[in-house]
Amino acid sequence: MTVETFALPDVGEGVTEGELLRWLVEPGDEVGTDQPLAEVETDKAVVDLPSPYEGTVVELHAEEGELVPVGSVVVSIETSDDGDATGGPEEGGDGPASAADRRAVAPPRTRRLARELGVDLERVSGSRPGGRVTDADVRDAAEGSDDATGHRESSETVERAAAVDGERSTRDRTLAAPATRRLADDLGVDLDAVPTDERRDGVAVVTAELVREYAASERDDGSEADGETGTTASTPAADPSPGDRIPYRGIRRTIGERMVESTARVAHVTHTDEVDVTRLVETKAELEPYAAEEGVELTYLPFVMRAVAGALAEFPRVNASLDEEREEIRCHETYDIGVATATEAGLLVPVIEDVDRKGLLDLAAETASKVERARDRRIDRVEMQGGTFTVTNVGVIGGRYATPIVNHPEVAILALGRIEEQPRVVDGEVVARHTLPLSLSVDHRVVDGAVAARFTNRVMELLAAPARLLVD
Repeated sequence: MTVETFALPDVGEGVTEGELLRWLVEPGDEVGTDQPLAEVETDKAVVDLPSPYEGTVVELHAEEGELVPVGSVVVSIETSDDGDATGGPEEGGDGPASAADRRAVAPPRTRRLARELGVDLERVSGSRPGGRVTDADVRDAAEGSDDATGHRESSETVERAAAVDGERSTRDRTLAAPATRRLADDLGVDLDAVPTDERRDGVAVVTAELVREYAASERDDGSEADGETGTTASTPAADPSPGDRIPYRGIRRTIGERMVESTARVAHVTHTDEVDVTRLVETKAELEPYAAEEGVELTYLPFVMRAVAGALAEFPRVNASLDEEREEIRCHETYDIGVATATEAGLLVPVIEDVDRKGLLDLAAETASKVERARDRRIDRVEMQGGTFTVTNVGVIGGRYATPIVNHPEVAILALGRIEEQPRVVDGEVVARHTLPLSLSVDHRVVDGAVAARFTNRVMELLAAPARLLVD
C-alpha cells in the first residue's frame, strides 16, 4: 500500500491559484484514473480535477470554497499496488509516465479535450520534451483520424443517443462530468435515467447534450422559447436568497475588474438603429432544413457575424485596438469575433476566429459548440482570447436597445435586440415587417460617431439583403 499525494496543477495558462468549488469524492471513496475529484474555478473557467491514481481517497487537504495555490497538496490517495499498475502523478502536468503501463503525460485540460474529441490519449505522440502531449497534439490526432467537423461529431452523438431512445435505464451508476451533473440537477433530470450507449470501463457515460435532449423529451410541449436572434436560452443561474453573502472572486471578480477597467479607460458612446430583416427571416427559414440535414441548428447569429465581418473589412478602424504605450491604433488583419455568453458564473466571451473565411453552417456549428461549452464552463481559456470585435445578444432574453460596454482593448461591440414584427410603411402602405434593433458602442478615442454610423449602416445593408452573406 502506498499513499500518494496530489497537488493542484496549473489548470490554465499561468494560473497561480484556484477556488476549490466542490469535492466530488470523500474519504473512503474508490476512485479510478482520470475520475474527476473536484471542481476548481480559476479566473476564467471551472475545470475538473481528474485523479492521477487509482485507489482509495484517504484525506482531503482543502475545504470547499478555499483558494488553493498551484502546487499545494489537495488530496491523498492510497493505491493498492506497488506503483506499477497505474499512471503516476503529473506534478502539475510534468510528471513521468509509469514504466510498466505507459501513460500519456498531459495536463488535465488536454485530457479533457481528448475526451471531448474522442481521442485515445495513449495513442497520441507528445510533441513536447518527455513526450508531453499538448492540446495541439490532440487536435492534430483528431483531425488525422476523422476529418469530421465538430457538428458532425455532435450529430453522431445524437444518433447514438437516438439508437437507444425510449430505453429508460435502470442503471445505478452513471459517469458524467461535474458540469453535466450540475446541468442535470438544474433541469431536474435523473442521470441514471438518461439513455446512452457510451461506456467507459463498462460504466455508462452521459454528456450534457444527452441530458438536454432527455430533458426536452420529458417536457409536455417539447419546446422552449429561444431568443429570436441567438442561440438557446441559458440555464438560469441559481438566485441568491435575501441576506446571502456571496464571495466576490473567481470569474465574477474577473468580469467586474474588466468592466471597471473598460469603463475607466474607454470613451464610450453608443449608436443605435433598426434594420428591416424580413428577407433575412425568410432566408433563414429556407435554409433551416438544409442545416438540419447537416446536424446544425441554424440561428440568426451566424448571419450577423458574417455581416459584421464584411463591414469590419470595410471599416478597419472598428476592427482595431488602441495601444496606449506605443501610441498607435492597431487595425487587425483577422476578423475574430467574440460572442458574449451568459453563464451561471457570469458573462464569458468565446471567440470565433476567422469568421470571414468560414461557411455559414460551419460558423453556426462552431459558435453553438463554443457557446455550449462556455455555458457548461468546459471551454478553454485560449478559446476566449484574441477577439477583435464582440457581438452580444440581449434580444435572446428580451429588450430592444442596450449600451454594451466595449470589451477592452477592442474598440467596438454590437448588441442585438429582439427580432419582432413592427408596422412599417412600404410603398405608401402600412405593412408588418420583421425588424432588428442594433446598438453599437465604440471607443470614441478611436472611432468617431460618423464612422460608427456608417459601419452600422453597412451591417444593416448586408442583413437586409442576406444573399450577399451566402456568397461572399
